[in-house]
Amino acid sequence: MTAEKMSMAPDTAQVRRGEELNLGALQVYLNAHLPGGQGELSLEQFPGGHSNLTYLLRVGSETGSSEYVLRRAPMGPVAPKAHDMVREYHLLERIHPVFPPAPRPVLLCEDPAVLGTPFFLMERRRGVVARVALPPEYADLPDAPRQMSGALVDTLAELHAIDIGATGLSALGKPQGFNRRQVEGWAGRWTRAETDPTPDAPGVMAWLLANVPEESAHTLVHNDYKLDNLMLDAHDPGKVVALLDWEMTAIGDPLVDLGLTLCYWTQRGFPASRQISVGEGYPGFFSREEFLERYARQSGRDLSNIGWYEVLGVFKLAVIVQQIYARFRAGQTNDPRFAPLGDQAQALMQEAARQIGAVQIGALQKGAGA
Repeated sequence: MTAEKMSMAPDTAQVRRGEELNLGALQVYLNAHLPGGQGELSLEQFPGGHSNLTYLLRVGSETGSSEYVLRRAPMGPVAPKAHDMVREYHLLERIHPVFPPAPRPVLLCEDPAVLGTPFFLMERRRGVVARVALPPEYADLPDAPRQMSGALVDTLAELHAIDIGATGLSALGKPQGFNRRQVEGWAGRWTRAETDPTPDAPGVMAWLLANVPEESAHTLVHNDYKLDNLMLDAHDPGKVVALLDWEMTAIGDPLVDLGLTLCYWTQRGFPASRQISVGEGYPGFFSREEFLERYARQSGRDLSNIGWYEVLGVFKLAVIVQQIYARFRAGQTNDPRFAPLGDQAQALMQEAARQIGAVQIGALQKGAGA
């Protein structure tokens, strides 16, 4: 591999217009609360993602500079209990010591007077994030897609294997009834965010509620697990450097994670112009069947009812996309990337309805063959 390909492409960009931070107020706060935070500040933005805002913060001094990742909620009004940076900080405090891919949190600011909303700093990790194409760092590694696929599945199984009792993580939530609460909570979010009539939505929500399964187990659930929330080693596509975006983490049924991950992985229901990640359908990556087989082997879990969890995953993603679009529609953000998301939410809801039909046909065929 050439030196040019071995060097990592920049992962930050100029701060987007309208998403600037008050560096003066931030400097005053860091002077008082961050050891070594008295140097000159510079700020860049991690441009990926559609939700929380994430920045690279450099604190320079005569002896060098330190780098941190700063996370805060989006600009403007946000849904109740959404984008809770205080909760994410405290989650990372508990999870990082027992699951090293979770970055170490450094500093929490709960005073909205500083940047307009609570924010936190965490350690900066270096690696590559795969989004809509194979990272150029892996261009000369023909087995990179399979290694990346395996890393994604294995890390999910490792996360779900953490002993929440022995580590004290069981105190993070009450898992009984988790699946029903997931449906009810996301249905409420859809109702509040809906901007246009969506014929498939009532039937999808009714089917999910009528068929809620008992929890398959109680584990740590990331709740937004996907390839572009993994940071991989620039020289080893099978090595995970970090797992990011812990805002929605809970204690619950691990198959809820698996269902949402499969939605991102297969991208069924995404318009062709809105593909958001490499995954199934890209040369060399695991198929859905390979993904499920490897997870079942690593976890030892029964996946015979995975259809319900996949429908829930597609529905949840439709809600997430619709919430972002609703903010755009209301003029709370002017990011042009959000303009097509209303159509994407509709397409995802149609896909959830299609998958329900497939699950029902599969159940009928299984009953006929019994």
